[in-house]
Amino acid sequence: MNRPGPQITAAEVLSRAAKLGNVDAHGPVTIRDGSHAIFELPNGIVARIGEPHSYRTAQRELSISQWLNRNGITTVRAVNSIPQPTVVDERPVTWWTLIPDHRPSTPEELGTMLRQLHALTPPTEFQLPSYAPFDRLPERIESATTIEEADRSWLLEQYARLRQQYDELDDPSPPCVIHGDAWQGNLVVPHSGDPTVLDLDKVSLGWREWDLIQLAVDHTDFRRITAGQYQSFVNAYGGYDVTRWPGYRVLADIQELRWVGFALGRSDTRQAAAIEAEHRIACLRGLVPKPWTWRAL
Repeated sequence: MNRPGPQITAAEVLSRAAKLGNVDAHGPVTIRDGSHAIFELPNGIVARIGEPHSYRTAQRELSISQWLNRNGITTVRAVNSIPQPTVVDERPVTWWTLIPDHRPSTPEELGTMLRQLHALTPPTEFQLPSYAPFDRLPERIESATTIEEADRSWLLEQYARLRQQYDELDDPSPPCVIHGDAWQGNLVVPHSGDPTVLDLDKVSLGWREWDLIQLAVDHTDFRRITAGQYQSFVNAYGGYDVTRWPGYRVLADIQELRWVGFALGRSDTRQAAAIEAEHRIACLRGLVPKPWTWRAL
């Protein structure tokens, strides 16, 4: 395992991993710089750099990709000619086949894929974790350095309230295989080809409602999609409308608090994230009327 030193950048990780894997990494193009850094490389390869100490997660992503493709759900494919994962400074790098020009899925396409995914029998050749909706959330709130103490106190109180409400919910459905981050950008459609699932790090066992909640709040709280588009999602999924479930608001509030936590996790090093986190907190605290507009990070 290569340990180049502390505070190594994603670009440096990519450069060193490419040398280890004998991959051409000249002129990388940044696709995303979020919890994972993702780069497009020459020869139709995409490098995905995980968070520190996430080697097992990266291994599981590779297994999930193979398993989903075998089970009829088209999913991003790993480059088999490169040893995987490649590890640099405790960060795993996985190598994937570039998906050609594509668009985000429609709500109907997303609903169709989720219906198929949730119907799968869980894999037996490897173990999926249980979905953890509060994972690292209180730590991100407590460690944030760019927010007022009054906002931190409110967020921690909101976390405690939602945690209690969540624990008191009756199970709405048996656990099934879920994607864990099911939005239209994580199911993409090439100009010629099938809708393809991306971002497999949160695939787990949990309530199907977690995969339905994101598009639901896109409609109810953000108006990113119309009533007709949301209904097409519901119809494609099989007619189940999660907004009519009595526990909907609890899961919706948890999801939105998680999105605040994500912004806080990036706010220490990015001013745009700090500004966005402040705006999102104001929304949750009722200072901004719905529908909300949140910027992607």
